[in-house]
Formats: sequence, C-alpha cells, structure tokens
Amino acid sequence: MNIEELSKSQLILLTVLVNFVTSVATGILTVSLLDYSPPFVTQTINRVVERTIETVAQVAPAAIVQAPAPSNQDLVTAAIGAAATRSVVIYSAETGTSTPSISAGTYISKARAVATAARDVLPKNVLIEFPGDLYVSASIIREGGGIIIYGFADDAALPKVASPVLVSSSDLRLGETTVAIGSDGSASTGIVARVSGKGISTTLPDIGTGSAAVNLSGNLIGIAAGITPGLLIPTNKITVLLAATSTAATSTHATI
Repeated sequence: MNIEELSKSQLILLTVLVNFVTSVATGILTVSLLDYSPPFVTQTINRVVERTIETVAQVAPAAIVQAPAPSNQDLVTAAIGAAATRSVVIYSAETGTSTPSISAGTYISKARAVATAARDVLPKNVLIEFPGDLYVSASIIREGGGIIIYGFADDAALPKVASPVLVSSSDLRLGETTVAIGSDGSASTGIVARVSGKGISTTLPDIGTGSAAVNLSGNLIGIAAGITPGLLIPTNKITVLLAATSTAATSTHATI
C-alpha cells in the first residue's frame, strides 16, 4: 500500500492507530521494567507520586458549606418570643389583681425598670406581673414625654432576661418590619410607615397602651402611645429618662 495514495481521513486514522499502539507498548514496557527494577527505584517513584498527590490536595480549595439563612418567619417568631419575655402587666398596688390591669409595659432588665405610656394618670405605686406569674411591687421613679418609668427596690427578686436594645427613631427605616405582643397576649406584625415629631406611625393594630413593639432582631423600637392604633412613642424618650435616673442615683450615692 502506497501511503501517498491514502486520503486525508485515512492518514488521520492511521496516525491515531499508531499512537494508540505506541501508548500500549510503552505502558507494557514500563510495567515490565518496574517489575525487574531494584527496590529503591520503585520506592523513589512511589514517593514522587505520593508527594504529587499531597501537593494537589493542598492546592485544591476546601468546600465551603454555608448554613441556610433564617427565613422571615423564623425571624418574626424569634422576635415575638423575645418581646414576650419582657412584656409585663401593671396593676394598682391598692387593689392588686382583684381589679383589671391598668396598663401594659416592657421590662428593661439592665436598668431594673419597667417603661410604659402615660396616657392616663397612673398610680405612683403598682404591682408588676411578669411572665410566669411573678408579682413584684414597683413605684414611679421618672416620668416625662408621655413615658412613665417604674423602678424596684434594691432587694427585689427580678427575672433574669436579656435586656432589650433601645433603637433610636433615627435608625428606623420606612417599611421595616415590626412585631408586638398586645396587652391581651396576642401577637401582631406591621411595618414602620412614618417617623415624625408625633412619634412612630406603624401599621400595627391597637396593641394596648404601653405594649412594646420590636424589630426582627427583638430590639425595642417604641411602646404604644394608646392614642391612635399603631402610634408608638420612640425609645429616645425612654433613654433620656433612664439616663436621668442613672445620673440621679450616682449623685445620691456620691453624696452619701
């Protein structure tokens, strides 16, 4: 057969066949030589192969496994749970639980205080009901800006719960989700619709005067004013009263 007479396709097939036969022959020859080669040669080849594999393994990037992000429902559930642990019911100290509650409030454990709205005239001395049927006496220590702060005796046994972060009204975003536990124990959700000098307008229903509203992180954004459904008193006013209380307490101790 004259190679010059072969077509282009036949030449390509012939080249592939020759390469295949050559590769097979080379493999057989290599295996045969390794069988008859001195042990140190085989060991050297094995070490080279092992180091090559280790190098490739080190260079290869490790797989990154990311935990799934919590769903919006999970965030709402967690926020409601956080708010529930700090929700309190306020009774008159004179009548106690024998008469209906006079307001709702939120417990700020870091300050050992309860904040509520001053829509109505509230008594100086009250009985605070915490979750778990715990009742503790309290009295007004600060008020102003539509807010009343009740404090407890130094030796009062109070629940150990996480204190809420007070979110300034300037940090709120329109459309931000807010959740609340109403004075009747029901949970509600809404959004921040407007922030103005009158307060924080939300789409929350009437949750009861003094009830707290939190964001999806469980941080306090305001308490219900009790004037218009969804209207909240911003936490800025709570922060001012707590700061004044802390300053007064420090001055008193310093004088003593």
